Amino acid sequence: MMGDGVVDGDWEYRPLRLPAGVSRRTATTQLTIHAEFAGWELSRTLLFGDGSRKVWLRRKRTAALMPGVIT
Repeated sequence: MMGDGVVDGDWEYRPLRLPAGVSRRTATTQLTIHAEFAGWELSRTLLFGDGSRKVWLRRKRTAALMPGVIT
């Protein structure tokens, strides 16, 4: 499930929570889809004791998404 994104300078960050039952292969496939089709890259991973994961994806902001920039 995608959460709210955060903008920090030239980067846009988005947290993604993966439940404990998600296999490593499935997680890799899901992250690959985000990378391939939406331009995200893996920024950080956090593994919880219950087996769930929280990952932060990031991508460079484009001029079209930056306020005050005329394209």
